[in-house]
Amino acid sequence: MNDFTKYNFHTHTYRCKHASGTEREYIESAIRSGIKILGFADHVPCPFKEKGRVSGIRMDMAQAPEYVCTLKKLKEEYKKDIDIYIGFEAEYIPEFYPEQVEMCRQLDCDYMIMGPHFLSGEPGVLYTGVETRDTERLKAYVDSVLEGAATGHFMYIAHPDLINFTGEEKVYRSHIRRLCEGLKELDVPVEINVVGMAGNRHYPTPLFWEIAGQTGIPAVAGLDAHSIRDMENREAYGRCLELLDKNNVRLITEPEQMLLYMNRTKNVLQLDENV
Repeated sequence: MNDFTKYNFHTHTYRCKHASGTEREYIESAIRSGIKILGFADHVPCPFKEKGRVSGIRMDMAQAPEYVCTLKKLKEEYKKDIDIYIGFEAEYIPEFYPEQVEMCRQLDCDYMIMGPHFLSGEPGVLYTGVETRDTERLKAYVDSVLEGAATGHFMYIAHPDLINFTGEEKVYRSHIRRLCEGLKELDVPVEINVVGMAGNRHYPTPLFWEIAGQTGIPAVAGLDAHSIRDMENREAYGRCLELLDKNNVRLITEPEQMLLYMNRTKNVLQLDENV
């Protein structure tokens, strides 16, 4: 298959403690793959209040300036070959969110995407990808995503089908339809996650994308690259396209359209004083 995405706004770095490869290697891999726009969105650091509390899956707050500075230098170095943008993948957890938004402003980041891995501050809390039959947990997940999306700060929702609900299908359909319809009304796209497809995880979830197709919400391609191999997985990307086609979900393919979403959310991030 020759088709491959022309953009990716979901790229991680070694700072998250579960990715490999240097920023330069990701950039050169993207150029080889024909990607025109590359966005880095490493896991946002958490401003934990408890002394000694450390996350095992994200950078520390003190690393954020160096993360941005490194990428700004590479953005300048590679400007003739590829457009590079700098952001974070963030949960919407009100306990930490205002400080995280202020950090993004101070660092002059380009965007945020929402990755709803947790409903409260980790470590020591349940990952949303763990199987659950708890209807209240599914409802809380949808409520949290919609509340975060309503801020206008998020460019799109990464792996929106991360919630691993194994209870009644009609319950899942009801809440996920509410999620997709709410996000469509807010004009916030949903990501089909290529690394999830590559790793045979529970997402991309076929039933989620069936419901997405029925609601008409558009999809964004996200490589969710944690390694150089993830940057170049055409086979998994092709399977994602097949799933979208099967369910009549429109994939946003134009990098220019993605930049419109990015610039809209950056403007809100920079100007919103109500966080």
